[in-house]
Amino acid sequence: MMDLLDAALLGLVEGVTEFIPVSSTGHLILAGHLLGFEGVKASTFEIFIQLGAILAVVVLQQKRILALCTVRKAVGFGGPHGLALLGLTTLPALLLGGVAHGFIKAHLFNPMTVALGLGVGGIGILLLERFLPMVRVTGLDALSWREALTVGVFQCLALWPGMSRSASTILGGMAVGIERRTAAEYSFLAAIPVMFAATVFDLYKSLPILHTSDIPFFGVGFIVSFLAAWLVVKGFLRLLGRYTLTLFGWYRLAAAGVILLLWHWA
Repeated sequence: MMDLLDAALLGLVEGVTEFIPVSSTGHLILAGHLLGFEGVKASTFEIFIQLGAILAVVVLQQKRILALCTVRKAVGFGGPHGLALLGLTTLPALLLGGVAHGFIKAHLFNPMTVALGLGVGGIGILLLERFLPMVRVTGLDALSWREALTVGVFQCLALWPGMSRSASTILGGMAVGIERRTAAEYSFLAAIPVMFAATVFDLYKSLPILHTSDIPFFGVGFIVSFLAAWLVVKGFLRLLGRYTLTLFGWYRLAAAGVILLLWHWA
């Protein structure tokens, strides 16, 4: 096991990248590769510290989440209707992730697959921003079953490390006419059930390799991830009120190129 400074560094990488469209999993795989922290336990740690980032969204969106938890019929995106939309968005990735979990951890957690995911996702961002469909949905209260299912299908792309869950869901929403900021807000909320389920499932599968001595390392990563994500989510929503996602697309392409060059020279 590595030291607590490494845990803090990885937690920072997770918190900064989880909710912007650059792939937190991809960046964690690369950071772990550079630090020499790889293997099954490393993969579990990378998934676990996502809970810190999730908690940041829960804190920032607490009013919206409380509205979702009401048993009374709510107007717009609230109550049972809002929960049903989130459930529909979560279902495709939950089913596919459950079936492909072992294959993904065994074969896709490496720098080359990350570079491919970053590159493909970067091209997707640039193309969508260039040929942006007409906005038909503004505000979470205007979301329908169609948009929720489409975002859920796009979310399955995030099972490939480097594609990015936030990029997949935001682009999926924008592709069917959801306004950019609304798509990001829905992406944040949709992250809660799917990331929580993925983390619990992975921890359950990884119990035999975990020990009490791992608690400080996991705890530091969790806390740093929460703090970083809390700051980034607030800033990202303000950013989307003024700018497009184009810069993130170019960043992804540049990052993919650097990874391929470093891998080739290694």
